[in-house]
Amino acid sequence: MSARDVTPWLDAARRLADELAPGAAERDRIGGLPVQEVAALRASGLLAFLNPVEYGGAGGGHAQSQTLVRILARADSNAAQILAYHYLLSHNAFLRAHPAQREQLQRQSVAQRWLWGGASNPRDPALVLTPDAADAGQGGGQGFRLNGHKNFASNAAVAERIVSTARLGEVQVLLTIPGEAQGITHGDDWTAFGQRRGVSGSIRFEHVRLERDAVLGLLPGASPAPPTNPLLSLSVPLHQLYFVNLYLGNAEGALRQARHYVLESARPWQTSGVARAADDPYVLEHYGLLDADVQAAAALADRAALDWESAWRQGEGLTPAARDAAAARIYAAKVNSTRTALAATSQIFELLGARATAAHHGFDRYWRNVRTHSLHDPLAYKAREVANHALNGRITSDPLYA
Repeated sequence: MSARDVTPWLDAARRLADELAPGAAERDRIGGLPVQEVAALRASGLLAFLNPVEYGGAGGGHAQSQTLVRILARADSNAAQILAYHYLLSHNAFLRAHPAQREQLQRQSVAQRWLWGGASNPRDPALVLTPDAADAGQGGGQGFRLNGHKNFASNAAVAERIVSTARLGEVQVLLTIPGEAQGITHGDDWTAFGQRRGVSGSIRFEHVRLERDAVLGLLPGASPAPPTNPLLSLSVPLHQLYFVNLYLGNAEGALRQARHYVLESARPWQTSGVARAADDPYVLEHYGLLDADVQAAAALADRAALDWESAWRQGEGLTPAARDAAAARIYAAKVNSTRTALAATSQIFELLGARATAAHHGFDRYWRNVRTHSLHDPLAYKAREVANHALNGRITSDPLYA
């Protein structure tokens, strides 16, 4: 897709951001399910951005979808997180599905405007999938029952399809679970101080009935076994790339709010010798340093997104060395964006003064959102991978985080 082709989608993301921005601070304050945000996402058409044109989607690329997430995060970080996980989780499902499954899921996803969620927190015990005993006497043997609990589930409480891994015998499989399936219970227990409407609470599956097509790809033991797709190795770097742009969007949004406040509300210090806060040399220097850092982090993020796309285009010819080179760039962007966003979203208050801490402004939400989400995996371990690749030419083997 050319830059010209993607313009309508960038415009749609900006319109959605403008729609959600006015009430973002109040929605953040009250928390709860993101009903308004999800409805707005459906109406915007952005959910179908990555789906192929022949199935009714936009045929967009992941590098471009990163920009959509970043634009939205400037206004509403919770909506941006929902969109990012939707893109990531649906991509993972389509990648692992066999061709007939993939076409059916993509067509349904576009036609019914599905939102995708997930429940695959790797630090929890695995979900367990077993053949449904009720099918044994009927000669079918195609149904399954799913049981287990996850402490964190992304989008699942508002999703039409939930992607998760489960253990089937001694093998791990990937599932796509109808969000309304009987036996699913949402804990409604997300009480973090950031991403308050990010629907990241716990989920429980109790004897959830699933049909054969809920298991993506061939069943374990199928013969002949399909060859391993090297593109699967790009899923974790893609995951991290969405985080990069979520954090940068928060930083850009914080700076935008700081600009408005400095121009419209901030007062100069009494010994500054200037009539406007925007003319204070210390304000100018401080804002300039923050803005320069955020611009640099955005440039690295954009380069990392292009590296991911380049690796993806190699298809079955993707080598481990090429994959790790792209991953190393993305992890550098993850380290940089996290540090930059935490600094920018905190230090804006040095520009604004004490009155800007009033609760009704909600300026603190930018820092709270980045601080909360960036703890999902330790930054030190991403920095380790950057150094490990630079010094030793490799990335630590970890299929869930590296």
